[in-house]
Amino acid sequence: MGWDVLARWGDDAAAVAPLSGGVANDVWSVRVRGRRAVGRLGTRSDADLAWETSLLAHLDRAGLTVPVPIPTDDGRLFADGLVVMTYVAGVPPETRADWGRVAETLREVHRLTRGWPQRPGWRSSTDLLHVETGTKVDLGAMPAEGVARCRAAWARLAGRRTCVVHGDPDNLGNVRMTADRVGLIDWDESHVDVPDLDLVLPDNAADLDDAAYDVASQASAAWEAAVCWDDDYSVRRLAEVRAV
Repeated sequence: MGWDVLARWGDDAAAVAPLSGGVANDVWSVRVRGRRAVGRLGTRSDADLAWETSLLAHLDRAGLTVPVPIPTDDGRLFADGLVVMTYVAGVPPETRADWGRVAETLREVHRLTRGWPQRPGWRSSTDLLHVETGTKVDLGAMPAEGVARCRAAWARLAGRRTCVVHGDPDNLGNVRMTADRVGLIDWDESHVDVPDLDLVLPDNAADLDDAAYDVASQASAAWEAAVCWDDDYSVRRLAEVRAV
């Protein structure tokens, strides 16, 4: 059906212009009911989109700044792979102090989502100690030596409490700041995992101690290598994971 489905948000709903940053999805600036919004069209399952839209609604009710799903005219939060969300204005972080505010916001996300169910079809980093596949991860496609290194990094996280992680918070394009709030957008990679994976930020702005930062940065590099395998970026990330 494609973008024709946008009509479910009203007769005046219109796609305005494509937005940069979409890889797995087609992301556009749209106008719905007279206001600017963002439309994301992809191939995620209804169960996956129900998980994400429920998460965003929960975080919004708790007072965090996130893209809020805008219902269709008949009250649905998505339709035929399309989600329409509020536009979040702001600028990306520039200083260590800015990234410190991002860390505080991420820790609030983690606090608010302890015990949250896993995103349908996804695996956490510690799940991948025992299974080979989950969403975009296929450890069977990686070199055996690389898998061993990744699993050694993830094993250091075993037994820790889990929550929802954003999944890509150090990407400048995913943070929208103003003087009084931090907005996090693009929750397409969010899932349940160990929170420290979200806290490997520029200049160690989350103030992890040396041991915690080493564990988190190794596990994060291993995750990025596995989830993106095998492009140039994933090869570079795997090179950061120590040999065992």
